Amino acid sequence: MKLLRFGPKGQEKPGILDARGVVRDLSGVIDDLTPEQLSPAGLARLRALDLTALPEVAAPGRLGTPFTGLRQFIGVGLNYSDHAAEANLPIPGEPILFAKWNQCFSGPNDPIVMPKDSRKTDWEVELGVVIGTRARYVPLEDALRHVAGYCVVNDVSEREFQMERGGTWDKGKGCDTFGPVGPWLVSADEIPDPQNLGLWLDVNGKRFQTGNTAHMIFGVAFLIHYMSQVMTLNPGDLIATGTPPGVGMGCKPPVFLREGDVVRLGIDGLGEQQQSVHAWRADLLD
Repeated sequence: MKLLRFGPKGQEKPGILDARGVVRDLSGVIDDLTPEQLSPAGLARLRALDLTALPEVAAPGRLGTPFTGLRQFIGVGLNYSDHAAEANLPIPGEPILFAKWNQCFSGPNDPIVMPKDSRKTDWEVELGVVIGTRARYVPLEDALRHVAGYCVVNDVSEREFQMERGGTWDKGKGCDTFGPVGPWLVSADEIPDPQNLGLWLDVNGKRFQTGNTAHMIFGVAFLIHYMSQVMTLNPGDLIATGTPPGVGMGCKPPVFLREGDVVRLGIDGLGEQQQSVHAWRADLLD
């Protein structure tokens, strides 16, 4: 299943993409796509629906985040060996974890609004993993059973805030609009191997990132297993699993986003995003 939400900010309706690529309105069946709907039972109910009986949405307009009720937005740093090399940092012996503040959670095509005084706003295409079943001290072999689905994430990052202002990565990771997610949440049954997905990202039509999740240092199953040893993962938690090489700070000389830039990115089977980049404007955040 490809689950989504459509409509203006704060007024999104739940939807599902049918086999013809047509959006069907789920609002007559559920109020919204919440963590409860992402549970195995909730997904089973949606999977059993006759989509042809649901209203077609001829012009869905804006796509919102593919689910609501985000609980934790957890990032993984330096999870591709070639990205660690371009950052001139050692390959980690254990996963590097950081938080993206929940207010960064935004729709796949919503604008990226750079914070005031930003000089080094960067891009990162990443595989997103959405938890559907509580995970606490999960054995490695059971880890993927806790996944509701997968999605595209742009882990937008302000590198000066991240690297040069006290060493706390979170500062540069969770600014408003720094977490575009979607266009869809693709249920786990449609992605039998999350370690074989191509990723790409363009800025102004130029390809900067090309990679494959096969090159992760720590795979999805291990990340869930590992995280469940140090925190409880709950339905509605989102994990951004790291990025392949080609980020702006790794270019020689470095390249960072500027007002008017257009970022496009995608992952095999999970759809595409496109964002325009803006200087800080409060009206674009509401």
